[in-house]
Amino acid sequence: MKEGKIVGSGPEQALEKLFALAAVTHQYMEQGMAARGLTRARASVLWNLHLRGPMTQRALAEAIEVTPRNVTGLVDALEADGFVARGPHPGDRRATLVALTDSGAETMGGLRGEYDQGAVRLFDGLTASELAGFVTTADHLIERLAQENC
Repeated sequence: MKEGKIVGSGPEQALEKLFALAAVTHQYMEQGMAARGLTRARASVLWNLHLRGPMTQRALAEAIEVTPRNVTGLVDALEADGFVARGPHPGDRRATLVALTDSGAETMGGLRGEYDQGAVRLFDGLTASELAGFVTTADHLIERLAQENC
């Protein structure tokens, strides 16, 4: 038996494997963000804008689950770095929209490309059935944890 290797297939061993996987994927993501001068919180703002398009600061705060005051600081910093720009909301003159700049879109395109390549590397060699089983199991665990944390 290899030293440090978890043996068995019970819930405790599964949780150990889940923690190990989370640690490795966390490190991978942190490296990608750090290479671009981004913190996790700033990357979260950019990721939401990349996926959803321009948003109000209030909507951003809700999406990343922080206070509006916190998102103001994040947007201020991202705007100063040239990743986002604020502009008028076309339907509500009281509101301001936050959108990716060309630089922000390019940065997110690079992160997305690395994300996709990482997924291919991570799951390379798994059969379609194994991958489907992983996704089903992950969905089940995510749903269970979400219900317990409500």
